[in-house]
Amino acid sequence: MSLITLTDPRSPASEAYRALRTNLQFYSLDHPIRTLVVTSPAPDEGKSTTVANLAVTMAQSGRRTILVDCDLRRPSLHTLFSRQTEPGLTNLVLGEGDELPLQETAVPDLWLLTSGPKPPNPADLLNTRRLDQIIEQLTARADIVLFDAPPVVAVTDAAILGAKVDGVLLVLSAGKTRRDHAERAKEMLEKAKARIVGVALTNAPKDASVGDYYG
Repeated sequence: MSLITLTDPRSPASEAYRALRTNLQFYSLDHPIRTLVVTSPAPDEGKSTTVANLAVTMAQSGRRTILVDCDLRRPSLHTLFSRQTEPGLTNLVLGEGDELPLQETAVPDLWLLTSGPKPPNPADLLNTRRLDQIIEQLTARADIVLFDAPPVVAVTDAAILGAKVDGVLLVLSAGKTRRDHAERAKEMLEKAKARIVGVALTNAPKDASVGDYYG
């Protein structure tokens, strides 16, 4: 995983993340998105990289952005941003302090809420009234809150969380995501009453003409 929007901001990949940010902003003109879950059908399809780079571009546009690691089974955002994993979301849900343990990042207007210690029952932890209260606290502190959630088909966490937020962005990997997994993920999210706002495609073949244009 890499934060290409920071390491190579003029690359076609970085421009693609900015285009994704713009598309989400246009989509939300009539349907405001203040809270967004980013997930994928199966593991290793690029969801964490996508949500992290999207968060960077959101903050770079001047929006106060909070990125939350809700993948309580395989958290990775603390590593990506070189931050401590604790205290984090799990500590908050368990009532270990009332203050949001937000960590600053190298990006102005971007804060990180890490996962905290791994719980034995992540789905139960996410399906609580306490998490609803935490989401309200986060929304009051930011213009947009982005959540990295586990794969939909693997566990129920993303569907539970998706029902609590304004929208869900589904990440698919070109040449890797299975069609049946994508269809099942869509069905599971819709059954949970989650609002799918779009799909982001990762690992797509590079367009040489675009690369030449951007130098």
